[in-house]
Amino acid sequence: MKIYVLRLDHRRRRDARITTHVCLTARAFGASKVILSGDEDIKLIENVRDVTERWGGKFKIEYRKNWENFLEEWKKNDGEIIHLTMYGEPVQEVVGKIKESFQDILVVVGGSRVPGKVYREANWNVSVTTQPHSEVSALSVFLHLFFEGKELTNKFEGGKLEIQPSANGKRVINSDES
Repeated sequence: MKIYVLRLDHRRRRDARITTHVCLTARAFGASKVILSGDEDIKLIENVRDVTERWGGKFKIEYRKNWENFLEEWKKNDGEIIHLTMYGEPVQEVVGKIKESFQDILVVVGGSRVPGKVYREANWNVSVTTQPHSEVSALSVFLHLFFEGKELTNKFEGGKLEIQPSANGKRVINSDES
């Protein structure tokens, strides 16, 4: 089972930082790919690919102009759609049921306004609290619960940089300098 993240309605001038954080969070917390919709943002895509090259792993990012067709394709291929929202079922109550499906999962995180079609197409509308908050925080909480904390020790093969945990100071191992 793989987890992909669909970032809806990216606006290049307004959302570059938050969308980058969605991508970095998806990568660090165990997702395989982010699909970006909305404005095509080549610089953001290149930056995320550069992070993967420097820090390792097999994470991918791609752009899809039409997210509606993508949702339909996903469901036709027996994938499950999880929409993170304030209005769904509590994540802590449904994450176990979601894991039982063994299908690839598409986690949808919104942009400015999520169209009703996303709510209707989703197999699961999942709330991470019922309060306004960030799509980055919702994604990290969902992935953390889904992977039961195991994502915190993921190894990212093939990277040039690696953090060596330390109580004091920053220790970065750079394989290019060895």
